[in-house]
Amino acid sequence: MVDEIIKSMQSKMDKTVDALKKDFGTIRTGKASPMMVEDVRVDYYGTLTPLNQLGKIACPEPRMILITPFEKGMLKDIEKAIFAASLGLTPNNDGSSIRINIPELTGERRKELAKVVKQKSEEKKVAIRNIRRDANDELKKHQAEMSQDELKGHQDKIQKITDSYIAKLGDLEKEKEKEITTL
Repeated sequence: MVDEIIKSMQSKMDKTVDALKKDFGTIRTGKASPMMVEDVRVDYYGTLTPLNQLGKIACPEPRMILITPFEKGMLKDIEKAIFAASLGLTPNNDGSSIRINIPELTGERRKELAKVVKQKSEEKKVAIRNIRRDANDELKKHQAEMSQDELKGHQDKIQKITDSYIAKLGDLEKEKEKEITTL
């Protein structure tokens, strides 16, 4: 029972770490990354569809994203969707694919992005703490089945796991900030 609670908690925390990685992938660092545009939603015959399902997204150069749609007729729709996504990117349609040149980041923009990184990281840390609280609440429901010492031991174990996940998030945050602030 306790093992199930801890496994469930770790699974949720892993998903939170993955969500932060995905969030960080969408933050522009001056280098091109397919993750910057893959979740842009394009109107595909009345259905909003992620861009990565409508074409091939590649980075042939460090500062360029190349989108080659599976259907040439989708070029205009993809271009509109990228503009509508407010990513600060300008798509160039060459008739068979879309090229997006990634501009150099200014010092001011780097500071803004560092704040965004810190904010997203803090949101995920709060989520991790909420998962810990839920696990402790679940543990307390089974309090009658164990002694106070066992309960305290399990709570300590949950706290250690939580601390390790908070540290992972902190490491990801530092790594992304360094990536943003490095010229």
